[in-house]
Amino acid sequence: MGEVTRIMIGVNESSLKGYPNPSISSKGAFEWTINKIVRNNVSAFNLLFLHVQVPEDGRDFKNMKKKETVGGTHLLEYFVNKCNEIGVPCAAWIKEGDPKEVILNEVKRIRPDLLVVGCRGLGPFQKVFVGTVSEFCWKHAECPVMTIKRNADETPRDPVDD
Repeated sequence: MGEVTRIMIGVNESSLKGYPNPSISSKGAFEWTINKIVRNNVSAFNLLFLHVQVPEDGRDFKNMKKKETVGGTHLLEYFVNKCNEIGVPCAAWIKEGDPKEVILNEVKRIRPDLLVVGCRGLGPFQKVFVGTVSEFCWKHAECPVMTIKRNADETPRDPVDD
């Protein structure tokens, strides 16, 4: 048996549906990875799911961490359960901080063969205010990066909603 390809997938929750629902972009990145890369060769891959929680100013961090860690765990369970259903080995974990920086730090630490992130398809005006994690990652990550755009029919009225 050959070497296992390790694919890190950055996932987040839906801003519309909340925990534990994955965002449209995260779900799309996962499904694309399964359908286009893994296919039926499940033993050749190990999927690594990273969820980054963003701390908000003025919140009680002790209570937030427990509540959001539970929510983050439920979010990751969605992807782990899907992998278990089809037999793809996987791991999942939660980190806290700025998603751009945390993802890059985890890429350096874990050294995946590929990073897959979803892309919300923000316009130039929205990018200035919201920023794009996917764009930052493909510019700075120390591994190949695949950004997966969501389907046009999945795009909410406001692309920030995902």
